[in-house]
This record gives sequence, structure tokens and C-alpha cells, in this order.
Amino acid sequence: MDLQLSARLQSHHWARRAPDWLAAGVAGFVAGAVLMTLELAWAALSPDTSVWYGSHQVAAIALGRDALQSNAFSWGIVATALAIHYLLGITFGLLLAAIIAPFHLDSSWHAVLSAGALFGAVLYGINFYGMSQVFGWFAEMRGAGTFCAHLVFGMVAAAAYRQLERPVAKR
Repeated sequence: MDLQLSARLQSHHWARRAPDWLAAGVAGFVAGAVLMTLELAWAALSPDTSVWYGSHQVAAIALGRDALQSNAFSWGIVATALAIHYLLGITFGLLLAAIIAPFHLDSSWHAVLSAGALFGAVLYGINFYGMSQVFGWFAEMRGAGTFCAHLVFGMVAAAAYRQLERPVAKR
């Protein structure tokens, strides 16, 4: 086997290495902002959907089904949806970094973007198939657009983490 290929394959084994938690949180926040922008753009381009539809669905996680009764703009709905959306984005950014760091998936752009895309795909499955068992209204959001948006979320979070992480000595 080629020595370079062998070295690359062995470089992604697990090793005790803590993530840069600050970079991970910021990366999740940034990726959440990108995902939210994609969702708003998608809704704005759809003639049958209010741009506030997604906000009502996310806010219903905390506020209950009553938040689904309208798709009209509401400061309370939007603020709740933003808080939940960014909290989840940061949480998922931290989780992704906890996977990337010990396996050294940040050693190359190809590895980190692939890990991010895979993470986004798994996240889509959890959100829209697993969580829809509890929050049934998410089932209607399943589809190619939402799946692609989650791939982008994972890739943006992974790329932002790679760019923002500080060397171990500076943490």
C-alpha cells in the first residue's frame, strides 16, 4: 500500500483530543444562521407558504400546538423560534466538533466537509423522522429541500469549525 495513503487512513483513528468548544459553538451559530436563511428563502419562493410558517413550527416545540394556529408574524413566535433555532444550532455544532476533533477529521477540507455532510444527513433523519414522533408537525417538512439544507448546515458547521479552531496550545 502507498505510504501516503496508509498515513492518511491511520490519521483518522480515534485519539484523545478535546474540541475547541468556543469555535464549535460559534460554528454552530453560524451554520444555524445559514440554515435559517435557506429556510426563509425557500418559504419566500413558495407561493403557498408564509415566510413565518417555519417560525411557528419551531416555536411550537416550546409553546405547544397553539403556535401552529396561525402563520402571521408575531414577535413572540419569532423570538421563541430564534432562541430554539440558535440553541439547537450551537448544540449541534458542539456535538459535531466532539466527533471531528478526536478523529482528526479537521486535518483536510475533504474530510471535514464529508463529516459535516454526513452529520447533516443524520441530523435530518433524527429531526424529521425521530423527532416527528413527538412533534408530528415536522413530518410535513420532510423533503429534498430540507434534506439539502441540513447537508449545508453540517458542511458549514464543519468548515466554520475548521477555520475557527485554535491550536491546542492557545486554548
